[in-house]
Amino acid sequence: MTRTTPARPASVEAVFPELAPYRARATRLHPRPGRPGMHDSHIGGPMLWPDDEPWPLCHEPHRRESEGYAPEEIRSARAAGLRPSSRPWSTEQDGPVPFVGLAQFFRRDIPGLACGPGGADLVQLFRCPSTHGPHLERRYRLRWRQAERTERAERFLAAPPEAPLLRWEDELPEPCVLHPEEVDTYPWAEDDTLPASLIACIDAWDDAQAAEHGPDAPSYQDDLSIPPGWRVGGYPSWASTGPMAVRCASCAGLMRLLLTAEGSEADVGSHSWVPVEDRDPTLPGRASIRGGPSVARPTRLRFGRDRDLHVFTCPADPGHAPRWVLS
Repeated sequence: MTRTTPARPASVEAVFPELAPYRARATRLHPRPGRPGMHDSHIGGPMLWPDDEPWPLCHEPHRRESEGYAPEEIRSARAAGLRPSSRPWSTEQDGPVPFVGLAQFFRRDIPGLACGPGGADLVQLFRCPSTHGPHLERRYRLRWRQAERTERAERFLAAPPEAPLLRWEDELPEPCVLHPEEVDTYPWAEDDTLPASLIACIDAWDDAQAAEHGPDAPSYQDDLSIPPGWRVGGYPSWASTGPMAVRCASCAGLMRLLLTAEGSEADVGSHSWVPVEDRDPTLPGRASIRGGPSVARPTRLRFGRDRDLHVFTCPADPGHAPRWVLS
C-alpha cells in the first residue's frame, strides 16, 4: 500500500512566498511492521551481508548495567502483545558487543538518497546497543556498498550475532517495510536558518493562528516545514538543540543531511502529517488516526530522549567520516 501525506493545513508558499527558493524535496519512508527481505530497503530487517565478511563489533568499553532484555524474548513478547521481562546482566557482555543493524536503503528504492564513496548505492546503518562514558553516548556506523556487486556474493549471513542482553527494549528494531513518498520541505525557522524578517513573519502568523483557532491551530514548525519520522534528505529539525552548522572533520566543509531516524512517526504537534491511508475519513483531526503503535511508533526504536538522529555526510567527499547529531 502506498502512503500519501495529506495536504498541508495552509499552502506554505501562498502564505510565505519568500520560502519558494528554500523548497527542498525529502523522502518520507513511512515504515510499517512487515517482513522485508535482505534485498529490500527496510528498517529492522535482514541485512544484505556477505557470509565471509565479519559483522561489525564495538570494541570500546561499555557502561556496566544491572539488568537487560534478551532479543528473542523481546520478539516473543511483541508477537504476543506483551512487554518483555528483564533479567540480570550477564558477564558475557564484558567483551566486544555486536552492532545492531537498524536499516538499509538502496538508491533504486529511495528517491533522493545520496551516493556514497565510489558511487556506492546501498547504505546500511548500525548502532551499538550499549552506552559509553558518563554521558551515555551512543556509537553509530554506516556501511556503504555497491548493491549489484554485493548481491552477487555466493552466500549471505543468515543470522547476525546478537548481544545476549540489550539494556532497553527499544534497542531492537521491529522489522518494517517502507513506503517511500517525496514531499516538499522548508527550513526550520530559528536563528539564522532563514532571514530574520521572514522568521518574524512566520512567528506572527503562528501567533495569529493560535489566537484564531486555539490549541489545535496549525503552526509552521509542526505542520508546514518538516515532517516527522524516518526520512531521507530535506532539512534537519532542531527542536532540542537549536540550529547548528555541521562541518566535516576532514575538510571543514559544510555537511549534507543524508537521513533522519526518529522513534515516533507522529506526535500531538505533528499529527497532521499522518498519511491519508492511516486515517478514518469520517472523523476529524487526531481522532481520525487509526493503526495505533504500528503507525505512531512502528520501528519500536528510540533515539536519545525521543529526539531525531540526523546523519550527515560530506558532499565534497562521501568517504569522509559521517557525523551524528541528536536534535
